[in-house]
Amino acid sequence: MKDLVSYILKNRGFLILLFIVNLLGTIYGYIWYGSQLAVTELKFLIFVPDSPTASLFFTIFLGFYIFNRNVPYIEALALITLLKYGLWAVVMNGLTFVEFGSLPWTGYMLIVSHAAMAFQGLLYAPFYSIRIRHVLVAAIWTLHNDVIDYVFEQMPVYPAIMKYMDQIGYFTFWLSLGCIGVAYLVSQRNSSGLNSAHSS
Repeated sequence: MKDLVSYILKNRGFLILLFIVNLLGTIYGYIWYGSQLAVTELKFLIFVPDSPTASLFFTIFLGFYIFNRNVPYIEALALITLLKYGLWAVVMNGLTFVEFGSLPWTGYMLIVSHAAMAFQGLLYAPFYSIRIRHVLVAAIWTLHNDVIDYVFEQMPVYPAIMKYMDQIGYFTFWLSLGCIGVAYLVSQRNSSGLNSAHSS
C-alpha cells in the first residue's frame, strides 16, 4: 500500500494535475484577497495573502519536482506555511461558525480546501530535501509574517471574530512554532533516511 501511494504521488500525470489544481487555487486565493490588497500599503503587500502564497510555494515545488528537481528552501516554506495556514483557516472558520451558528457556502469550501492544503503539504514530506538551514529561513519568514499580521494589523479579515484578535494572534504564534517543529522533524527524518541509503 505504501509503495502504491508513493507511486501515485510521484506519477508525472498526477503531479501535473496537482500542479494545475494548486495553480488555479493560488490565483483564486489572490483574487479573494483583492479587496484587502487594494487598501494595503505597498510595503505590506507580500505579507497579506497568506494562504495563496503558501499554495504558491507548493506549486513551485511541484513545478520543479515534475522535472525531478528539488528546491529545499521553497519546500520548507511550503511545508510550514501550508500546514500553518491550512489549519489556521479551518480553525477560524470553525470559530466563525460558533459565533454565528452557520457559515456561507464559501466558508465550508474554505474549510475543505485549506484542510487539503495542510494534508498535501504533509503528504509530500517524504520527498522534500530540506535540512535545518532551510527550516531556519522558512521559520524566520513565518514568524516575521506573524509580526506583520498581528503587530502591524495586516492579518486576514474575518469580521465575525475580529474582537478576538489578541487571542487569535497568540494562537497563531504557537501554531507557527508547532509547524516549524514539524518541518524540523521532517528534515531530521529525511536526512536520516538519506544517510542510511548512502551507507547501505
